[in-house]
Amino acid sequence: MGAGSLAAGLTACGPGAEPPPGAFTDGPDPRITVTEVPPPAISGGTLLISRDGHTAVAADADRDRVFIVDLSGGEPAAVLLEAGDEPGRLVEDADGRVHVALRRGGALVTLDVAARSVVARREVCRAPRGVAYEAEGDVVHVACAGGELVTLPAAGGAAVRKLRPAPDLRDVVVDGDRLLVSRFRSAETLVIGPDGEVLSRRTLPDFNASSLFGGSGSSFAPSVAWRMVPLPRGGAAMVHQRAMVSEIPIGGGYYSTAGCDGNIVHGAVSVVAPADTSEDNPLYQSPAPAVPGVSLPVDVAIAPDGLQLAVVGAGNNVVARTTVTKVNGAEGEGDGCQLPNIDPQTGRAVADVEELEGQPVAVAFDGQGDVVVQLREPAALQVLGGRLIPLPGESVRDTGHEMFHRAPNGFSTTACASCHPEGQEDGHTWKFTDLGLRRTQTVGGGVLKTAPLHWGGDQEDLSHLMGEVFVSRMGGAQPGPRRITLIERFLDSLPAFPTSPPEDEAAVARGAVLFQDKQVGCASCHSGEMLTNNLNEDVGRGERLQVPSLIGIAGRAPFMHDGCAATLRDRFDPECGGARHGDISGLSSAQIDDLVAYLESL
Repeated sequence: MGAGSLAAGLTACGPGAEPPPGAFTDGPDPRITVTEVPPPAISGGTLLISRDGHTAVAADADRDRVFIVDLSGGEPAAVLLEAGDEPGRLVEDADGRVHVALRRGGALVTLDVAARSVVARREVCRAPRGVAYEAEGDVVHVACAGGELVTLPAAGGAAVRKLRPAPDLRDVVVDGDRLLVSRFRSAETLVIGPDGEVLSRRTLPDFNASSLFGGSGSSFAPSVAWRMVPLPRGGAAMVHQRAMVSEIPIGGGYYSTAGCDGNIVHGAVSVVAPADTSEDNPLYQSPAPAVPGVSLPVDVAIAPDGLQLAVVGAGNNVVARTTVTKVNGAEGEGDGCQLPNIDPQTGRAVADVEELEGQPVAVAFDGQGDVVVQLREPAALQVLGGRLIPLPGESVRDTGHEMFHRAPNGFSTTACASCHPEGQEDGHTWKFTDLGLRRTQTVGGGVLKTAPLHWGGDQEDLSHLMGEVFVSRMGGAQPGPRRITLIERFLDSLPAFPTSPPEDEAAVARGAVLFQDKQVGCASCHSGEMLTNNLNEDVGRGERLQVPSLIGIAGRAPFMHDGCAATLRDRFDPECGGARHGDISGLSSAQIDDLVAYLESL
């Protein structure tokens, strides 16, 4: 089924309207499908074209295998991995070996492409994400969600360096003798020097949408750096989201706000300055154009000549193409609110945006400059303008997974996964007209056990929440009980943020004792299996709000409902809760450090 027919089936209806046949309702509907195990949340960026220009290597996170495909002909070959490995990013070294980060397997696996086999598997960290090869030294760098940056010899053997520059690391780009390392939720880029020191931290500029599309100058902040890839002449290109920081009227819906395409979240492709360039260079201070009409921009690719780029949208089955020179707002290409080939009257793409016959998760250019797209369902490689190469494997189409990752109607590009990327959260604090500041909450790690839901505890269960958010705010059709059950099943499959092993286990043990201390009082509210009492409490912020679970709390900065604490240490500042949120008046600074160490281990 193509994107057009899918969009027709997901047309929005209000709570009292008659939905189109099969649109998230019950009754006879062949589109309701269930896998034995729900597929993992989409991460993107799982396709590599070898230096020979025609060998594609595609990591299949849904089926725990890696496909090796000769684009010029021949049958695809599959390299099987262990169940639950979830292969992700790939990189090729100077000897033609391909190294694959196993997102849930906690390892780096090395493939002999010619032999179609695994030659090594090395433990790296609990949640490896980005990989990059550095010819100088013949090493592979691995960035981890827990904040580790691990360097290993490409030829095999133990790690030669382990750093921990910042939490939530995503991609690595080798740029001369330095590294550019992105952070997922903040879209910040770290510049790491040859000796491992953090030389600088680069942030992308905020963005003020023009009135080109009927907006009124709404402001957006960079967030969710889905993918960062090297540019041939130095620096990198990053495809990321931008989230609205202006006030949002809930009654107006998430898709009718002021902005480039009328959504509270939109995608953009920004140029990251070369590592040896001053961050004050005005060339990189203007916000990049938005990419309207692309939902969940999970991957970006740069052509071999460095002039063309492509972005895929997993939320609405599209691929968009443009030139690299036109993604930098400082170069005079438009007003920062559009890529080229966007009709300024309608805000819709009139060229270079193509609908696909499956859900794209990765994109690359081959040696001829053709765009190759990896489709997860049905599994295939699609050469734009050329052939479709089916990949073997069972279907992974799952209705719960689909509801989470699809834009719910034909005029919005905001999916559940836009604010809850990879089944977690985007780190953003929203400003709602009727509610005030509300920090995005995670949906991983058993969130349904913490009901009632939302900070205000006003959503009794997922069915009520879907009516409030998915229908009223996002413009989706009211799901029937079967679909509610299936998205519940998918959410229950999402793991909590993968915390890294503690650096000081003794500090964690001391912190655990303090956490249980009745005088300190943490466990009086954060108790039970989910470390919450499922109640609303006033902790000194002026409202009675739900006590959140502390499971995976290390990956959820900033903290509190209004994001007042940038770090867990800041959470104990009197300005961010005070004595009503536990009693730390009798604790020394060292004891608070111990308590933080314990919280980070949960």
